[in-house]
Amino acid sequence: MMRYRLRGIALHAALVLALLVFMFPFVWTIIMASNTTADIYRFPPKFTFGGHFGDNVRHVLDNVAFFQSMANTATVAISTTLLVLFFDSLAAFTFAKFRFPGRNALFVVLLATMLLPAQLAAVPQFQTMALLGWVGSLKALIIPGAANAFGIFWMRQYFQNSIHDELIEAATLDGCGFFGTYWHVALPSARPALAFLGIFTFVGSWNDYMWPLIVLTNPDHVTLQVALSTLNRSHGVDYSMVMTGALMAMVPLVIIFGIFARQFIKGATEGAVRG
Repeated sequence: MMRYRLRGIALHAALVLALLVFMFPFVWTIIMASNTTADIYRFPPKFTFGGHFGDNVRHVLDNVAFFQSMANTATVAISTTLLVLFFDSLAAFTFAKFRFPGRNALFVVLLATMLLPAQLAAVPQFQTMALLGWVGSLKALIIPGAANAFGIFWMRQYFQNSIHDELIEAATLDGCGFFGTYWHVALPSARPALAFLGIFTFVGSWNDYMWPLIVLTNPDHVTLQVALSTLNRSHGVDYSMVMTGALMAMVPLVIIFGIFARQFIKGATEGAVRG
């Protein structure tokens, strides 16, 4: 009994230590955002919260069109997430439960695209956006991100294990076509997986920097990450202002994760067990 108790104490101590390690960057960001740049450079470092957070927020708002950039980012992130949830789940359901010629070969090609770095597609993707006349528009961010290989792979694994073939046959006998079976049978059973994919996609779209920096030539359409990068001045960096901007950009993500955390964790753990 004592051995199991000691093992439990050691496990909880390790979890607490891991929590402290992972939480330190966030706490340090808040500390830097509430102090001045001079306090950040001070040695030994200052590990207490300061009283300059309000001033730093005003400096960020004076130097960056923060709320306009946040609205652009929210538009892109929400639109991309909804499109990914629809197209990826629809394609995954097709791969998982319907047989058609070349299905396995097509899925292998789809998985192979996951091995290619995103930077490799930047030039041809930009040329495509230029031909369509979308350079500088938010459509250049939303449409290319409307589907991805990871989401299809993730949802396919979930559908294969969560939906039995007998259920598909019963829905077909009841008069459901392909889309009816997808909408009334597949989606209700895949809510945890959809929540995981939705949060994963939203966070990735919200934090995306490289592609918006390349394709958004219109200053009125820049996203939040691109706008915040302008705080890094060539003659010097006000780190307190940069950290304040990063903290402000992080708040919507924390709220979204807080709302959908239960479904996110459920989807992740079920996918780990079933996949």
